[in-house]
Amino acid sequence: MHVNILTIGDIVGQSGLDILAGKLRTVQKFNNIAFTVINGENAAANGITPGQAEFLLDLGADVITLGNHTWDKRDIIPFLDDCQYILRPSNFAPQVPGRGWGIFETEFGSVCVISLIGRHGLPVGSENPFFEADRILKKLETNIVLVDFHAEATSEKLAMAYYLDGRVSAAWGTHTHVQTSDCRVFHGGMGYITDLGMTGPCESVIGVNPEQPISRFLGNPHTARFEVADGPAKIEGAVFEIDTETGKCVYVEAIRIT
Repeated sequence: MHVNILTIGDIVGQSGLDILAGKLRTVQKFNNIAFTVINGENAAANGITPGQAEFLLDLGADVITLGNHTWDKRDIIPFLDDCQYILRPSNFAPQVPGRGWGIFETEFGSVCVISLIGRHGLPVGSENPFFEADRILKKLETNIVLVDFHAEATSEKLAMAYYLDGRVSAAWGTHTHVQTSDCRVFHGGMGYITDLGMTGPCESVIGVNPEQPISRFLGNPHTARFEVADGPAKIEGAVFEIDTETGKCVYVEAIRIT
């Protein structure tokens, strides 16, 4: 039996939430989706609120993953302990709230989702994500294992891909908000894309009003926090086709919907 897994790149702001509200169910139906993972860490521009997380779960997300902006909205902290369907990076310090991976029961069997964060260019005090992946995988007897690697450097993401191939069903990168064109199935049967892209405003610099980053790159004094751009939005992500008997990916394709 084969199933399709939908993964959605970082949601940015209200326009990202709105386009999902209008189109997610259609995307799921058109692609015959059995399980959906959404990275929601920029739903509130920086961070996510409990209300936004519940909104995404009600829309059809099975699991929400986070990243370096996990703690930006302080009211999410108790929610991370209370809700098993939202994951912060597993290689954060062990004393922090929430969970970094989970096993979720579906009609086609158990699915493990793991959230990891990179260390190159992301000074968030995280532990080594490669060692953390090993620690989790040693515990698992689940066929289907999915990994969201929230990382800055494409080299770190690719290194993780080669490290995980043959041990997980699919791995994808998030964080940089620019969709890459390198969908592939590795020799060991792992589906992969370096970055899913972004779900948010089309006319923007990774979701932000272009005038603000332009001003910074020109060397002008910094203004207030980045503002999410207005205008039409897009959905970006990927669909992984997984063999439930072997846990291996047989096909992966990027998606972009406006």
